[in-house]
Amino acid sequence: MKITGYRTLHTVHEWGRPIGDVNGVIASGITEVPIVILETDEGIDGIGMGSHADLDRLFPALEGKDPRAVTTLYDAMIDRVFKTSHNGATFGGIGTFDSALWDLKAKLAGEPLWRLLGAGDRFVTGYASPLDAGIADDALAELYAGFAARGFTAAKLKGGREAARDLARFDIVRGALGVDDPALMLDANESWNLKQAVRYMAVIEDEIDLTWIEEPLRRWDAAGHARLSAAIRAAVATGENLTGLEQYRAILDAGGADIVQAGAVWGITNLQRVAFAAHARDLPLSPVGLTANYAVAAVAAAIPNHLTAEVQDLGAPVGIAVDQEISDGGIVLGDRPGAGIEIDEAVIHQFRASESWQVPNGPHVRSPRAGLRLAERAL
Repeated sequence: MKITGYRTLHTVHEWGRPIGDVNGVIASGITEVPIVILETDEGIDGIGMGSHADLDRLFPALEGKDPRAVTTLYDAMIDRVFKTSHNGATFGGIGTFDSALWDLKAKLAGEPLWRLLGAGDRFVTGYASPLDAGIADDALAELYAGFAARGFTAAKLKGGREAARDLARFDIVRGALGVDDPALMLDANESWNLKQAVRYMAVIEDEIDLTWIEEPLRRWDAAGHARLSAAIRAAVATGENLTGLEQYRAILDAGGADIVQAGAVWGITNLQRVAFAAHARDLPLSPVGLTANYAVAAVAAAIPNHLTAEVQDLGAPVGIAVDQEISDGGIVLGDRPGAGIEIDEAVIHQFRASESWQVPNGPHVRSPRAGLRLAERAL
């Protein structure tokens, strides 16, 4: 069997609400979903989700190769861009091809990916994280009540600009979840410097036993994360924007991550390697953004140190069917061979309304005064 080519598709996810974080909000609630379909000479395709970045430059590492050699091909893609680096957007292309390869491998084995990866249980524990920065307070309870109806007892708020507002919204979320002691997390999306984080967390922790603070500082600030972890009760969770296993070395060696995170868009092999690096240090792992790549839920089921996975939405993108169920506070994976993702290309081609996640001043654009505030709200 040989890899012969690939094709790309764009669909959209209709969230039905504004989505975003402290850096910005997409008011339309419509985001692009890039899909890659990897083709073989035997007519079996592999499906990957995440990014279309640098695919043409990466594909020569795969062309004509046996797709079952997944980890070898992963390293071959990294080697292919040796001089210009695999970091940044390029890593998204690597991750999407990698996910398509794993989908192919599991289909050829006639097994669901979670079983191929060695999981003994199809259930993946999760937490509600609906990217809620653009949701008005009066709609917040209804949003989280929908997750509570699916059994969720843990939730993560987007915040970090005004502590009093975050505390008020935590009260709303706690009431919507309807349990006495929910796990509550706060995501500041790299918007603070160290002392801002310490001061802000002092206010939050005076009222709430916070489970973790996520991305409080810039992703590369290993020493700052370690100092923050020592100064607060909550765990420090970070890592989702690190593109490559080698980028974790400094923050892991410094003790800057109490909970190690990995972005779903970076693919299957990366998530496995990050998980094992964390496991060697007795640290739990939490994958982020499963709506960008549903296949990583299979990895979460198989790794020994999975803590909980971010569940951002209860629906699926246009033209995509996923063999999983959101219930009992997590994800129940199905038995369809492969990653469990099916594409209806006819439906996708008929759908024309789309807006990009990369909108001006959206959540992927860092706020101009982030990390430089003297007072709350002063962005």
